[in-house]
Amino acid sequence: MQETASKRDGLRDEVAEHRDPEHDVDPLFVNRWSPRAMTGDPLAEAEYLPLFEAARWAPSAFNNQHWRFLYADREDEEWDTFVGLLNEMNQAWATDAAVLVVIVSKTTFDHNDEPAPTHAFDTGAAWQNLALEGTRRGLAVHPVAGFDYERAAEELDVPEAYEVQAMAAIGERAPPKTLPDDLREREQPSDRKPLEEIVHRGGFDGEE
Repeated sequence: MQETASKRDGLRDEVAEHRDPEHDVDPLFVNRWSPRAMTGDPLAEAEYLPLFEAARWAPSAFNNQHWRFLYADREDEEWDTFVGLLNEMNQAWATDAAVLVVIVSKTTFDHNDEPAPTHAFDTGAAWQNLALEGTRRGLAVHPVAGFDYERAAEELDVPEAYEVQAMAAIGERAPPKTLPDDLREREQPSDRKPLEEIVHRGGFDGEE
């Protein structure tokens, strides 16, 4: 009983209703999820730049720091450009974000221009830092895969040595009732596969 209580200590109510960690980890990891409902209000730079600061400290092969974050907030001239990259389904909710981000990864090492096999892996670590800091601050931070990758590279002048990885929306959270009906039903933390399905001692087993 003591162990169960410690594993759930610090979980936000909306998270504890849907998630039950198998081991005692910092609640920040479990509390992170991807809300879509946002108020449409702008955020001051002092409220969202710390998320990029957190990303800055992610681990990186050869300290290359492959990640680049291209962003626009609601007051920038480029806002409509970023919104226009999203597919129709994501425009339905992400237009209420305060900040839209395109996440880009440098595919080569700075010191020798050779291909960097872990550039996407490292950039994913930076994204996770950003998302966790947003969670800590009570913001909605939602990764986005549904957008035009080629247009993002073209319209945002991404150099050839870089690869567009994803987009993200950041904003003040709003009640689920502000979302379209189909998305409102999905506005809750999702569960995760049990540990035994994703961790294999020794070799890979159980899947093809």
